[in-house]
Amino acid sequence: MTYAELREFYEDYIAVLNAREFHRLEEFIAEELTHFGDAVTRDQVVAALNAQVDAVPDLKWRLDDFRASGHEVAARLTNTGTPVKEWLGVAPTGASFEVTEYALYRIRDGRFVNMTNLQDSDAARQQLGG
Repeated sequence: MTYAELREFYEDYIAVLNAREFHRLEEFIAEELTHFGDAVTRDQVVAALNAQVDAVPDLKWRLDDFRASGHEVAARLTNTGTPVKEWLGVAPTGASFEVTEYALYRIRDGRFVNMTNLQDSDAARQQLGG
């Protein structure tokens, strides 16, 4: 994939996440992949996303920066939301959070085969009053 194709692919992925069209993640994520170095299935990734949006229904990902080289993609995002259930160990208070996420991916055959991300969970907890 060219740089432009990788960027469009990633922007489409973020749009699918924000639209909660998790049934479409087969377009983006391989059936089997590594997530934080662990072997997982796409269904496990979808289950984790469903759990996140169950706790934070208005969770949004905004792409702020994008880089790609070969089959490697890096992104800097801003994540925002207001939990309605316990999230990151903090009971809901009506407070919202806004944190930066850094995400790294490897793509093979047009799908993510490795996904790793990092967000400042401590900052989110502080913003939520935890």
